[in-house]
Amino acid sequence: MPNRLTILVTALFASSVLSTAMWGQSQPAQPNGSSMPGMNMPEHDVSNMKDMPGMNKDKDKDADKDSDSDAGAHAMHSMEGHMNMGPHMKMTALRQPKPGDAGRAHQIVEGARKASEKYTDYHTALTDGFEIFHPEVRQKMYHFTNRSYAREAFVRFNPEHPTSLLYEKHGEDYKLIGVMYTAPKRLTEDQLDERVPLSVAQWHEHVNFCAPPQGQRKEMLNPHPQFGLRGSITTQEACDAAGGTFRPVIFNWMVHVYPFEKDQASIWSVERQHGDAD
Repeated sequence: MPNRLTILVTALFASSVLSTAMWGQSQPAQPNGSSMPGMNMPEHDVSNMKDMPGMNKDKDKDADKDSDSDAGAHAMHSMEGHMNMGPHMKMTALRQPKPGDAGRAHQIVEGARKASEKYTDYHTALTDGFEIFHPEVRQKMYHFTNRSYAREAFVRFNPEHPTSLLYEKHGEDYKLIGVMYTAPKRLTEDQLDERVPLSVAQWHEHVNFCAPPQGQRKEMLNPHPQFGLRGSITTQEACDAAGGTFRPVIFNWMVHVYPFEKDQASIWSVERQHGDAD
């Protein structure tokens, strides 16, 4: 995995990408856009983050020529390092099991296994429309995202259409380890429970994000930054005082499933999906 310095360097550009992403969420759908009428594109379609406005090299003269890769890499490492996020991370609470929860969870695992087992060869995933998020950046876990499935997840849950396939890199090959499902950030925990029972799984989302003001992005290079997904700022008031732009929630709800594991604790492992990126 990249060392701490690499992760800190990539932080320089993260706020630009994420601020642009959040700006896009507040805009109406364009006639030729990918959003459904009255509905924004799923916030966690991370596969196209590097293509967003604001990451254009000709427009951002201060950005390094590799800024799009660096920004995307920081976002991914931030999402991998969930356990370090503290107040920037929100998880659903585990509930008491209800009749039928175990059966529903089993069906989801079967659907995830059925959907993903044919992608043991990652070339097949690429052929079927999955795109690798920043393959040039070394990561603990690589997301192969299907934009069509991401859009579908915004309106309905289909266990056989995961937003992303999860792989580990082994030499020049990729080993399939699981899938990721997403859900709109507007959903309540009761609605998430209808998709995946909360007595079995814990969804998570990224919260309390303060983007630094223009000219202060280098502050995110600090070992203990104020801004970003690992920043000390966690409230609207503190962000306003620092001149930043606050967003209570960024990206969608997400949950990982490891359907090839043998026991329930491993299949729905929170620790595995929240492993440190350091």
